[in-house]
Amino acid sequence: MRVWPALCSAHATGVELCLFDRADGTETGRVSLAECTEHVWHAYLPDVRPGQCYGYRVHGPYAPAEGHRFNPAKLVLDPYARAISGTIRWDDTLYGYTMGAHEADLSLDSRDSADHLPKCVVVEPAFTWGDDERPRVPWNRTVIYECHVKGMTIRHPKVPEPLRGTYLGLATDPVLDHFTRLGVTAVELLPIHHFVAERMLIERGLTNYWGYDPIGYFAPDVRYASGGLGQQVGEFKTMVKRLHRAGIEVILDVVFNHTGEGNHLGPTLSFRGIDNATYYRLSPDDRRHYADFTGCGNTLDLRNPRVMQLVMDSLRYWVVDMHVDGFRFDLAPTLGRGSDDFDPAASFFAMVKQDPVVSSVKLIAEPWDLGPGGYQLGNFPAGWAEWNDKYRDTVRRFWRGDGGQVADVAFRLSGSSDQFEGSGRGPWTSIDFVTAHDGYTLRDLVSYEQRHNEDNGEENQDGVADNWSRNWGAEGPTDAAHVLRMRERIVRNLLSTLAFSQGVPMISHGDEMGRTQRGNNNAYCQDKELSWVDWELDSGQQEVLAFAQQVFAIRKANPVLRRRMYFRGRSIPGFGAKDLTWLHPDGREMTDDDWRDDKAHVLGMLIHGQASDERDEQGRNVGGETMLLLLNGGARSKDFVLPRLAAAGTWAEILNTARLGERPIRAETVHVAAHSLVLASFRADE
Repeated sequence: MRVWPALCSAHATGVELCLFDRADGTETGRVSLAECTEHVWHAYLPDVRPGQCYGYRVHGPYAPAEGHRFNPAKLVLDPYARAISGTIRWDDTLYGYTMGAHEADLSLDSRDSADHLPKCVVVEPAFTWGDDERPRVPWNRTVIYECHVKGMTIRHPKVPEPLRGTYLGLATDPVLDHFTRLGVTAVELLPIHHFVAERMLIERGLTNYWGYDPIGYFAPDVRYASGGLGQQVGEFKTMVKRLHRAGIEVILDVVFNHTGEGNHLGPTLSFRGIDNATYYRLSPDDRRHYADFTGCGNTLDLRNPRVMQLVMDSLRYWVVDMHVDGFRFDLAPTLGRGSDDFDPAASFFAMVKQDPVVSSVKLIAEPWDLGPGGYQLGNFPAGWAEWNDKYRDTVRRFWRGDGGQVADVAFRLSGSSDQFEGSGRGPWTSIDFVTAHDGYTLRDLVSYEQRHNEDNGEENQDGVADNWSRNWGAEGPTDAAHVLRMRERIVRNLLSTLAFSQGVPMISHGDEMGRTQRGNNNAYCQDKELSWVDWELDSGQQEVLAFAQQVFAIRKANPVLRRRMYFRGRSIPGFGAKDLTWLHPDGREMTDDDWRDDKAHVLGMLIHGQASDERDEQGRNVGGETMLLLLNGGARSKDFVLPRLAAAGTWAEILNTARLGERPIRAETVHVAAHSLVLASFRADE
């Protein structure tokens, strides 16, 4: 097997490739990369076998005040490594400076770090993809399921034990069956790029469970592999292939805003030792320090063409070689900071737009970071969807009973045109979610009003303090029947709202089965049962799962609930009725005064059956049933007058979160219980 080792470093004076007999073994040889072309150091090795372990040593100035932190005593990982052998064994030798020294006098540490750093691994590139095809699910038919590779299956009794918590486990029949029954069309995986578990956490008996500290942008993390050295690549591909066969896309949560090397006092693991001044944004006032828009200690410098190339090469690799279907970009405004300010026309977005590979997959932005002007919801370019936290907060507040939410909840139900229509994008731009990995689970959202993060070891000061949650009469577990009944109803309300809103719904793993983290809303460091999905369901959890399956099946069957374009609020040509009408409980259309009523808690959403903008193969409109969604977020029941339609027919209640089961509506009003939701459909007489 022929390989061409190469490493980009603009300020190095020399680069050595170090070969090891095994991941934890001895260095068996060094090869000087004698050629340097446009700052890329390179060589040619004619006979290297898969499984070969390696790393680099980079020579150059150690001058922190000038931004340079070269130290050839520190083995560094290849940024383009396809596999990394294992995890870091924390030790003082991993730091490029003498630990314990005063910050102004950080002298060079000359101890070798190789024994404590995992090694890069040469992998066999061959893989039989066969007839693998991307599902290419349209945005308006997409249902995203955010999950953690390990946490999803580590407790699944029907997944073979050796595969639990692995890439292969996620693609076993019991898990695929769960996804398809729920109506999931895409799994969004928490970061699987090889990542660093911070020393501070390890020494406290914790770990980096979520994985938001990457160190290898081409390497699937070995923690989720079941096989031997370098097998994580083939196992990841097998997972993708099996998910595709089930019609499910794979979206990766990627972290290109920072790396796991931390701030100026962090370890030397890769980029810092290769060329600190090239890969990181340094503080203009003191080049020992980093510009930190992420809260994680450093920021990758995408203003540098070589760093931009690294990011784009990584994205293309995951699409072309690994067959993934999209990306969710963590702290995405950081990627658009040419200067300190966010720019939707920044080089990164331009590069993505013109790239025929990357621009063809699903692109999702987390639209906030910690830099100046860090909240950018609605400001990303054409082609990008965005996590909509305004959807999350509005829906939470409405269903916990807050006043003044009716107008906002109408925007969220209809696709958040107030946020996204100005950019020329459609309802699919809004990734609708009520919960995500960061925060309460759905069950905890209705069970706790205070965070309970004591297990994190930060004196319960971490995590968001205000979660727009309500415990409905008791904090945490309770035997009070009336509290439990109300919690169950609110969970049904939240799941129904998510399923029946325009936009792209995202489910957080386990919420459809009543998963709890016992009130911990920041379980980033908890790799244990607290964070893992428990598949042993009691009767109540089974009911939640059946309900979740039901509401997403309703969404799938009714094209008016998943439009490609925004409602216009005007008559449909040829039918004389509006595509969307907002109704007051007395049956009339909402007025400006109604929208401004802070005491209002009830709203009706009438969607005409011909409001579908889905087309069949002949280009004809695929009509659906006329739907009436009634929401009562208040503490008092309300009789809602049914609207009068031009056609003769009958209404049927197909979903009621206060009383389960489908039933005909024989009166002219519908009783909407306090804190409940009703979905009715109109069936015209034949």
